[in-house]
Amino acid sequence: MKVTFQIEGASPVEIECNAGDNLLELARRANVAIDAPCSGNGSCGKCRVKLVEGNLETIPSRHITDEEYEAGWRLSCNSKVMGDCTVFVPDIASAYQSRMKTADLSSPQELAIFDNAKQEMEEGGLQFTNSFRALQLEMTAPSEEDTMPDNERLEWAIKGALADIDDLQVKIPYAVMVKLASTLRECDFRICVKGQLLDDQFVCMEIGAYEDTLLAGCAIDIGTTTVTMVVTDLATGKLLAKGSSGNGQIRYGADVINRIIESTKPGGKKRLQDAIIKETLTPILANLCRTAGISARSILRLTIGANTTMNHLLIGVDADPVRMDPYIPSFFRWEGLTAGDLKLPANPIAPVVIAPNIGSYVGGDITAGTLSSMIWDKDEMSLFIDLGTNGELVFGNRDFLMSCACSAGPAFEGGDISCGMRATDGAIEACTIDCATMEPTLSIVGDPGQKPVGICGSGIIDIISELFRCGIINARGLFSREGGRVKRDQHGMGRYVIATAAESETGREVSINEVDIDNFIRAKGAIFSAIDTLLNSVDMTVDCIDKVYVAGGIGSGINMKNAVNIGMFPDVELEKFQYIGNSSLIGAYAMVMSDQAIEKCHEVGANMTYLELSTYPGYMDSFVAACFLPHTDSRLFPNSKQEY
Repeated sequence: MKVTFQIEGASPVEIECNAGDNLLELARRANVAIDAPCSGNGSCGKCRVKLVEGNLETIPSRHITDEEYEAGWRLSCNSKVMGDCTVFVPDIASAYQSRMKTADLSSPQELAIFDNAKQEMEEGGLQFTNSFRALQLEMTAPSEEDTMPDNERLEWAIKGALADIDDLQVKIPYAVMVKLASTLRECDFRICVKGQLLDDQFVCMEIGAYEDTLLAGCAIDIGTTTVTMVVTDLATGKLLAKGSSGNGQIRYGADVINRIIESTKPGGKKRLQDAIIKETLTPILANLCRTAGISARSILRLTIGANTTMNHLLIGVDADPVRMDPYIPSFFRWEGLTAGDLKLPANPIAPVVIAPNIGSYVGGDITAGTLSSMIWDKDEMSLFIDLGTNGELVFGNRDFLMSCACSAGPAFEGGDISCGMRATDGAIEACTIDCATMEPTLSIVGDPGQKPVGICGSGIIDIISELFRCGIINARGLFSREGGRVKRDQHGMGRYVIATAAESETGREVSINEVDIDNFIRAKGAIFSAIDTLLNSVDMTVDCIDKVYVAGGIGSGINMKNAVNIGMFPDVELEKFQYIGNSSLIGAYAMVMSDQAIEKCHEVGANMTYLELSTYPGYMDSFVAACFLPHTDSRLFPNSKQEY
């Protein structure tokens, strides 16, 4: 039998199957992108598709109303194929991968943050120099009188160009040797050799036309949700191209635990590795090379900032120990990886440098982000917060650095929220509410005139803060005012209607209910209790914080005042908060440009103390206390007040 996926805005995809096959699993096998943050356990309700023709055996779900079921809507994760059928995949189910709003230097604000961070690192003493060289060589062609073989001829020419280095050794790898003869003769023995000069050894990495002297590097941030990348000129530091997309692994779950579980299934490691390398990194990198007008073989170094699980799934090693007691990953620091090992479109012997992991849930993205924040070189006490699918924190200064990770869940990416979504077109990213009329004013991702589809992380923070400020909900997140846009179902559960069916893009109501609010309160409670515990571990309080650096894609849209108002961030002066963009990508850029930055990143990682919150005394008490708006201890939030 056969299933046809009709994808909104794309060509149909057909796949052969057997009776009883799960529809979501079939979509994954067919590389049809369907958003499934819960990895198919039926809890999130995001994998909605519409049955156009044929028959599916579907388990009833609270996410599909009777009217929607009659109209053909199903959750793909709890539907089995019982015969030939055609299903429609709406744009909202697949847009997460292609139209994700990310902190990828695509805006003047992000680019300015990038430039400022680079300047601060240079002023802090990091030298943006590296060991890659482009040597323009002119050699005499062989003759009956000059029978020196090609490899020796190249070695002598390189030694002549680097005559100031005593006892220079020249290494010609296989990837260069196999093209040496043809390249020398095509270029009339006038060539450019690109390579790396390490102490007294020059490693040839690429040979080509005499005029082609560009040395390129690639910096990559592999997030659980999004992947961002820049290609840069290794000689000047100029950005040649930049881009991003959703992480192809998303369809196996929004969080690292679901992906680790998927990797333990037969063929799972290969599926997860292919999703990040073949479906995500390779297309982005190939497109950036075209944009920059360079050959992929000109990319001589790649650097990666990623969390511990992403690093394991990228390389293809077993990630299951990361989630199992005593939570020991396969590696913190590992060297020797090349682009050829991963089959990336770059120079095959280009080193792939991975920022070191700190613990099972604090990875190289935080090490790279800490490097770029420069908190390791400051006297002031700084709190570094990276908000994304996970929440990671670093606190300290030049004398010490403490780190931890909190299980905030997928709420900041729109998961666990009935109308939640990632920051793609139609996502509500900001909101204010009139206290008197209870009417909302919305800011929506997308073109002017875009109608709301759902709510992304920054929008959820704003909405809950505004509901609390206006007295529409109480400290427990329950609705305490009636009328206006406050509605209740047959069981008495309240919800706030942000957009009616007529006002939305999909024809479905966009609202936030008491279950959604409770889920988010637990997520924000995890963030604050992690901050509280980290400070307690060094016998300090929020009064000791001199600066708060907020990083990550969601950070760009966060209203810091609202985040404090609901008790997610500590109640310190707003002037102390600073958004620092995609700090992981900036750190990876520093590492691709600077040999010294690589050494410093490893040093920062080695000097960072990892605190395992799950085993720390008092953490659960702190978490429970933080699961109110703003907190059970009102003295911690003197500036958080209701206005109604």
